[in-house]
Amino acid sequence: MDFSNFDFVIVGAGSAGCVLANRLTECGRYKVLLLEGGGSDAQFWIKVPLGYAINVANPALNWGYHTAPDAGLNGRSISWPRGKVIGGSGSINAMAYVRGLAHDFDDWAKSGARGWDWDSVKAVYNRMETHVELTATGRQTRGDGPIVVSDLSDQMSAFSDHFLKAAQDANYPVVSDMNAPDVDGIGYYRSTVRNGRRWSSADAFLRPAQRRANLCIVRHAMVDRLISENGKVTGVAFRRGEKQHQVTACKEVIVCAGAVNSPKLLQLSGIGPENLLRRHGVEVVHDVPQVGRGLQDHLVVSHQFATDQVTLNNTLGRTFGKLCAGARYVLSRKGPLAVPVNQVGGFVRSEADREVPDMQLYFNPVSYGESSSGATVVDRSSGYQISAQPCRPTSVGSIEIASASPQDAPIINPQSLSTEDDKASAVRAGKTLQRFVKTASLQAVTTAAKAPDLMVLDDAALLADFQDRAKTVYHPTCTCRMGRDRGDSVLDARLRVHGVSGLRVVDASAFPNITSGNTNAPTMMLAMRAADLILEDSL
Repeated sequence: MDFSNFDFVIVGAGSAGCVLANRLTECGRYKVLLLEGGGSDAQFWIKVPLGYAINVANPALNWGYHTAPDAGLNGRSISWPRGKVIGGSGSINAMAYVRGLAHDFDDWAKSGARGWDWDSVKAVYNRMETHVELTATGRQTRGDGPIVVSDLSDQMSAFSDHFLKAAQDANYPVVSDMNAPDVDGIGYYRSTVRNGRRWSSADAFLRPAQRRANLCIVRHAMVDRLISENGKVTGVAFRRGEKQHQVTACKEVIVCAGAVNSPKLLQLSGIGPENLLRRHGVEVVHDVPQVGRGLQDHLVVSHQFATDQVTLNNTLGRTFGKLCAGARYVLSRKGPLAVPVNQVGGFVRSEADREVPDMQLYFNPVSYGESSSGATVVDRSSGYQISAQPCRPTSVGSIEIASASPQDAPIINPQSLSTEDDKASAVRAGKTLQRFVKTASLQAVTTAAKAPDLMVLDDAALLADFQDRAKTVYHPTCTCRMGRDRGDSVLDARLRVHGVSGLRVVDASAFPNITSGNTNAPTMMLAMRAADLILEDSL
């Protein structure tokens, strides 16, 4: 295969890389090489919306990272799934489409990412979305963008209505669309699902582009390092099977490997904190101290309860029910398998005087556990789960190479709950869930709590429980963040690495701060706008 004469080389065919591959080849002027470490996403369980738990546990689709023992979580090492497949983590996530809150992006601009304020990014969201909405006269669409965002509330479990009633009991508003401007409250999640199948960035952007003559896609390509000459990144070195390859980018290399692998690749290539690079024997190309710093992620705490009502357990917890659900999905693309696991949720204020919503909630009409191998096992008896995620953690961690070898996993140090603000948020998360459980609507259908019993925990016990059991929501960000200069960031507001020409980073690592909710939508938005900037700079 001839790897010469490409204008742009994109590293990573995840949520951002697929957007860029489409946008940069659209005009026909530029030749683009897209390199992906994983394989095809044309797999049954990837496309099934409820296949999330199966995909996350599949080592063929997942880089299989774990954090270092995290002192803030009682020394636990947490699994951090990252997508290793066309579509990246957008091919294995739970498909919740959440833009984020307006102040998230205004904070981006305040930190030096000029042009990324809410008013600016809102226009990008509007351009890339098509909403499939339920109306009194049937389904209708709004917008004409490639990302399909569907209201699936007509297919959700009838039990989920109890969550909405509980929200009203607790004096939280019930909303029809949590992505509407200035909305906080509880409603049905909207998802990147089209006609009963996952609709990832690969489906929306890469599929329409893959037959273009000016786009070359190489799967199972393991990028080892960036190639630099005189301070300019000119290409990449990668392995495919037993063969080593080098490719030159006439214009730019664009790293879209995600918040873990992007800083790892920069550090392996000599672009990062000088002391770290020298410690591992990596030749320093450019000292950029913030590469791998500033890591932020969302943590969630969940509690489960038994109920005397019908939930998804009655179907998915029993062999006959699973067979029926599978047959229904295959024949009609409807039923329990056609709806992602997160059915109800939204943004709320944990205390009335909070200036902005500070908690994201998830309500699922199913209870489950884990096998010794880590596989999800749905309970046979009826149950439900409620979860709370503090929106804007203040703790920051790091991603660092463990050695000079590309084959070695990086050291992920989240530094969870390392600030007093985050510890207080963990307590408020538990108290918010207690407020829901106390409502008449949930009390009427709840028969018992699965251990630990949320309702007997005081403030100290809520914090201890969070430290014992909280898990990542798979939203790592900010490790190559935009900002003012190399002292506080890695990238400028046009996503160019400070002091290094020919190189941009376009993925969730570029976020100046984590957004309040799920990060897949803002990652695609960031790539959509990044394409505009790259094309402008290439004229």
